[in-house]
Amino acid sequence: MKRMWPEEFNSILDGAEVVMLEAVNTEDGAPISRKALKVRIPMERYEQIWPLAEMRFRLSDGAFAGKAITLIATNPHYHPWHPADGGNVENVADSGRHYTTNYVVVHFLLDDVREETAA
Repeated sequence: MKRMWPEEFNSILDGAEVVMLEAVNTEDGAPISRKALKVRIPMERYEQIWPLAEMRFRLSDGAFAGKAITLIATNPHYHPWHPADGGNVENVADSGRHYTTNYVVVHFLLDDVREETAA
């Protein structure tokens, strides 16, 4: 089954940084190296996409069209890159009211999508 990334979450990937994750296989100790997207998003937005964690989605729009992503949330191989505190930013609304936006840093595994065709 091919799952497409929900369009309402496309803005999350704006400004994503492509990084290389280095981990160790817990079974045999072999090194694992995977390309990923590093994204800093507001905590409220993360709470909206959290149910999509550990599922592979294809991207059809933007800079990463034709790729597939998987939000790392519980995979033991990539524990150091599970969602982490990204800090907070103090802001002032147009009304003059001060507010704080809490951020989280998340990683999406990034894969090429290969289509199989009938011979």
